[in-house]
Amino acid sequence: MCGIAGILQSKLDAQAIRAQIESMRDALAHRGPNDKGTWIDDKNGGVALGHRRLSVIDLSPLGAQPMASVDGRYVIVFNGEIYNFLHLRAELETLGHEFQGGSDTEVALGCFLEWGIETALQRFEGMFAIALWDKRDQCLYLARDRFGEKPLYYGAANGVFIFASELKALRAHPSFSSQINRQALSLLLRHTYIPSPHCIFSHYQKLQPATWIRIDRDLNSRGPQNYWNLERFTRIPDEQISDSEALQELETLISQSVREKMVADVPVGAFLSGGVDSSLVVALMRKYSSSPVNTFSIGFDDVELNEAHQAEQTAKYLGTSHTELYVTEKDLLSVVPDIPKIYDEPFADPSQIPTVLVSRLAREKVTVALTGDGGDELFAGYDRYPSTLAKWERTSRSSAFSRRVRASFLLHIKARLDSKAAKKYHKKGQMQLAAGDLRKFYRNQMSYWTYPESIVAADGEPVTQFMRGSRGQAQSDPWQWLTMTDALCYLPDDIMVKVDRAGMSVGLETRAPFLDSRLAAFALALPLRMHYRGGVQKWLLRQMLGEMLPGEAMDRSKRGFGVPLDSWLRGPLREWANELLKPSRLRGEGYFDQSEITEIWDSHLNNRADQMWPLWPVLMFQSWLEDSSRHA
Repeated sequence: MCGIAGILQSKLDAQAIRAQIESMRDALAHRGPNDKGTWIDDKNGGVALGHRRLSVIDLSPLGAQPMASVDGRYVIVFNGEIYNFLHLRAELETLGHEFQGGSDTEVALGCFLEWGIETALQRFEGMFAIALWDKRDQCLYLARDRFGEKPLYYGAANGVFIFASELKALRAHPSFSSQINRQALSLLLRHTYIPSPHCIFSHYQKLQPATWIRIDRDLNSRGPQNYWNLERFTRIPDEQISDSEALQELETLISQSVREKMVADVPVGAFLSGGVDSSLVVALMRKYSSSPVNTFSIGFDDVELNEAHQAEQTAKYLGTSHTELYVTEKDLLSVVPDIPKIYDEPFADPSQIPTVLVSRLAREKVTVALTGDGGDELFAGYDRYPSTLAKWERTSRSSAFSRRVRASFLLHIKARLDSKAAKKYHKKGQMQLAAGDLRKFYRNQMSYWTYPESIVAADGEPVTQFMRGSRGQAQSDPWQWLTMTDALCYLPDDIMVKVDRAGMSVGLETRAPFLDSRLAAFALALPLRMHYRGGVQKWLLRQMLGEMLPGEAMDRSKRGFGVPLDSWLRGPLREWANELLKPSRLRGEGYFDQSEITEIWDSHLNNRADQMWPLWPVLMFQSWLEDSSRHA
């Protein structure tokens, strides 16, 4: 795990570009505290690559980056891990390749030489952001892993193309343009995150998962192009597969993935919540480990939020070396001022706060931590899936005319008569209008602002994965469409952002065994009965875990990894929020409709309604904006 950065420009100035790339590189020191390196095109000084290294595999200098291919054609900077690199290395050796060290970076270069860019990417099983300079063809390639586990921002302004793992590195370049993208801000208000390829800055974007792009010396680009497509697995499920066959295949695939994720030359542990996904990962780690697995969990005094007892029981049964930290309100609140620096781009999933704390806890003992992320998306585990579909089917039975009448009543009468519940009625009205289209219905169900573009005066709202394809395609298999939408949008742009930034803020590499393309292909082709049976979600995963843990572990209710933001905003965070939401400040900055924000803040403070969810993305943007101005 590392941080990467680079510059491509027509101006030939080796001295200036060296200072620039070193500044960008060192802005990522938290991602790579063990080593640093740069490479500059020695012929003309118009290309520079920077790397900060977190040593995980091949700790020797032979694993250092930037690294050149054996023939000198390619130079690479690479963030992440290629889990099947030993298999690829063995295959390349049969083809005559020789290796100096033991890193997956050297193997990646061999793959590019042997098979070319796209074919090599198709053969990588891993998490990565890659930048590859081709000396012969004088072009730069950028690529990102299948599930968007590793970040990569890029863009051109003022005649210079720059890229990096995080925005803070782009901002270190003197040509950086800081114009705010209001459309991206409207997406933040709707979702609490900014979906790729959109970025909070107008001239830059995020490379989407499973894509690559080519940029030539004149800064002309080709792509992004997909080298893999998760939706190709949305084929007709194999209804003939038996329970025993499905269980056997699941065990083979998840076991293989866990074993690959455990390969490292540094201590490895796991986050353990006590839920199905993390418990299954830890149970398999114990099976393949010769010593007790290091596990970590965070506890809360609030029983509605606390999963520590579940994690402790699972840890005892599996015999792990468990570290548990009960955090106080003061501990949690102490993270809030650090969020803009850690997440770099406005991000408003409140579970970011405990995720930062559990990452700090784990880093005291390990350098790599496995997680259960991805299990809910691939195995239909979210509670919202059955409830959303039940609402949609019930609402859709009515005629379009009657839905419009109900929507008008909710939006124009109920919302005006009951100001305390106005936002609730606005949302219900929008759900009525959207009931003829599952794509709009689910987007509205998952929205925290009904009309975000009006709040930020944006010129429309960009299309996201929620509106992909056609209405008929979405409704042909509603369960699969919901899980696929989350896998394409919520998983990479919320879950992976939350975990990557929290872990890398302390130099901790996180790995997700569920995010394996072979396992994803299997999971997404399963019939619904394997995911949801007898009112039980993640049925197949529970069957496998039931062979490793006692029965009571299967009956635990799922809790969110959350924090009591509603009461915090009326209590210990009130002064902080008041300052960020001052009417004069909002009017002066000009990003939000001040009257609307002031109204809902007053509503929340006076306990007329819980406005935590619409307020938090506004506050996260305001906090980020303040921090950005301070470091401009």
